[in-house]
Amino acid sequence: MDRAGLAAFLRTRREALQPEDVGLPRGRRRRTGGLRREEVAALADMSADYYSRIEQPRGPNPSEQMLASIARGLHLSLEQRDHLFQLAGYAAPRRVRRSDHINPGLMRILDRLEDTPAQVVNQVGETLRQTPLAVALLGEETALTGRAKSAHYRWFTDPASRTLYPESDHARQSQLLVADLWGAYARDGKDSLVADLVEALRAESSDFSLRWNEHPVLGPYCGPKRFLHPKVGPLELHCQTLVDPDQSQRLLVFTAEPGTEDYATLELLSVVGQT
Repeated sequence: MDRAGLAAFLRTRREALQPEDVGLPRGRRRRTGGLRREEVAALADMSADYYSRIEQPRGPNPSEQMLASIARGLHLSLEQRDHLFQLAGYAAPRRVRRSDHINPGLMRILDRLEDTPAQVVNQVGETLRQTPLAVALLGEETALTGRAKSAHYRWFTDPASRTLYPESDHARQSQLLVADLWGAYARDGKDSLVADLVEALRAESSDFSLRWNEHPVLGPYCGPKRFLHPKVGPLELHCQTLVDPDQSQRLLVFTAEPGTEDYATLELLSVVGQT
């Protein structure tokens, strides 16, 4: 581990970022450019003391999980993330296997959508980051663990995951999810996270297995989605998708047409859904 090199690299990346780059207010009392250490720590979901000791440098050897969190907090590119791991004494993560590092460009867009339901998902339907209103709409999906992190897996193995959607839409949603996995499987191949998920679903869900054998093929269009929210009731939102092909990730943004009942319901959700 190159402690001095790691500390210097973290410091230069922190000082290169501005608060508005990561969705934070600048504030009137900020005298110097760059982020504060406590801001980076908050973005990386760790204590300010822990992060500060790494940067000074006098802290413990950070784990790979901690480094991944710091990389996301600092909006590092894949190349910068790999350099971070190497400075800390680890081999650079295999990119074909890792899908939890969000493209900095997607992060910058997401940071500016705090008043909109939006989230970044990977090729197996795992939610990597959500805006607060996305949590209010869909629930806290980033805290899930194991295979349950995948929305595709939950849909076919946990009936409770379907209650947010009208029953009349279930068949269509099932077809969309299977087609989505087929597209990812065709791209990533047999030695991939997608293949592991497909194998598990075929073993655990006869519905999935039947639909998988039908090999549905659909386009990337993410059309209107209807919800039955437990707090605000029926809601129909349009879904726009921004795709990052290099990292097999998508930014999903849910919107309602201004002046409609759905728009008013979404505004209500922004108030009651986070209480």
